[in-house]
Amino acid sequence: MPTLSDLVARHTALDEADLDWLHSLVSDWQLLADLSFADLILWAPLLGESGWIAIAQMRPTTGPTVYHDDIVGTVAAKGERNLIDTAWNERRICREGDPDWSTGVPVREETIPVRRAVEGGEGRFLAVIQRSTNLSSARTPSRLELTYLQSASDLAQMVAEGRFPFSGEEPILVRSPRVGDGLLRLDRAGRVTYASPNALSAYRRLGLHADLVGAELGRVTATLCYSDEPINEDLMIVASGRAAKETEVESGGTIVQLRAIPLIVGGGRIGALVLIRDVTELRRRERELMTKDATIREIHHRVKNNLQTVAALLRLQARRLQVPEGREALEEAVRRVGSIAIVHETLSHAPEEFVDFDEIADRVIAMAGEVSSPEVAVTPRRAGAFGVLPSLIATPLAMALTELLQNALQHGRPKRLQVVVESAHERLNVTVWDDGRGLPSGFDLDSSTSLGLQIVRTLVEGELSGRLTIEPRLEGGTEVVLSIPLPPS
Repeated sequence: MPTLSDLVARHTALDEADLDWLHSLVSDWQLLADLSFADLILWAPLLGESGWIAIAQMRPTTGPTVYHDDIVGTVAAKGERNLIDTAWNERRICREGDPDWSTGVPVREETIPVRRAVEGGEGRFLAVIQRSTNLSSARTPSRLELTYLQSASDLAQMVAEGRFPFSGEEPILVRSPRVGDGLLRLDRAGRVTYASPNALSAYRRLGLHADLVGAELGRVTATLCYSDEPINEDLMIVASGRAAKETEVESGGTIVQLRAIPLIVGGGRIGALVLIRDVTELRRRERELMTKDATIREIHHRVKNNLQTVAALLRLQARRLQVPEGREALEEAVRRVGSIAIVHETLSHAPEEFVDFDEIADRVIAMAGEVSSPEVAVTPRRAGAFGVLPSLIATPLAMALTELLQNALQHGRPKRLQVVVESAHERLNVTVWDDGRGLPSGFDLDSSTSLGLQIVRTLVEGELSGRLTIEPRLEGGTEVVLSIPLPPS
């Protein structure tokens, strides 16, 4: 299905600023749909204003939907939808007309012109919202439903006047309170005129024993949550409904999130909506995850320290050995342990089990260059980027890279040694080539007795489910290619 941006770019004359305004509206219009108990469809004028195209759609979570199928992308010629034409031409909200029974269900149609606020001007009309209400379950509305509908009417008027969405405000978070979480309606003075049952329950958990209706929300909230410490200034702004902001308050182990939506109609503030959500359990789980994350990082840090200790002991033992073969074997073990330690050190600083492998690769490459014999005097180079890799790939890949570089420096005696990285089609291809002596006569990977190559093959084919090929280069030297599948992004 095409996106809102695609439809606007292909079929309308709206500019970038218009598109940004519509994105802001659509990101927050679930609020209007839920308060209205209605479906919303956003219609934009086609090029040349020859008709309309539906560019976005929202269903209510508080009532039955009218449209079970997607409408986005539908085109309507001028004259097909009279209420949309009237709202656009007359720049006003249209509510006239009898319910439509064409689908077998009574549907009340309304249209709201969408205006973008322009500094120093009257604004610019961009589109029309069609609001469709399923009347099949109509009954005498409750106090809650009447409050929702009145609030929806005020928000619709703000959309038509270019006052909603709020320009210059931060984008609304996905986990912001919703209408069903809890709603308070405030008057101009910040006093509560209506409190939904969920909102009242949230304040009960904060420690409120009196009724909320008639109370000044800012003062009540401050008394509950800041009796022994300075009052949070954001709290007073949000709880009084003076600005479109969010904040959280905590009391007695309960954490409540508040979001204020000032209602500005006809140029004056008539009150505000405050959406409320009890996020106690959510914050508790987030803290648990943070604690677990910190514990995992600490484990990686300690593993790195232990590996470095093992490497130091092996290095000390190697210095005491008089047998060259034994000393060389221990030095190789030191490098293998060191490559694993580098991965764990990086993981100890990473917020998740993913690492920037370019940093690890550069350290492994530098380590290989430092321990190469003086007569070789070559510094390995890297071309291309590994990117971010999961730790399950990073550790064996670092070990394999260490072995290949060390093998090339020790046996190939090259003047140039390069690591080339390419990523395509969810595979990571790593080529390590040198211009050294090349492979011995009759070399066969399957029958090779080299411990380093056996380790590389086990890591690549066994742990990484990849492919390993070793071939001579036409220009001289050796080329090793690792082809490793990557998990879907």
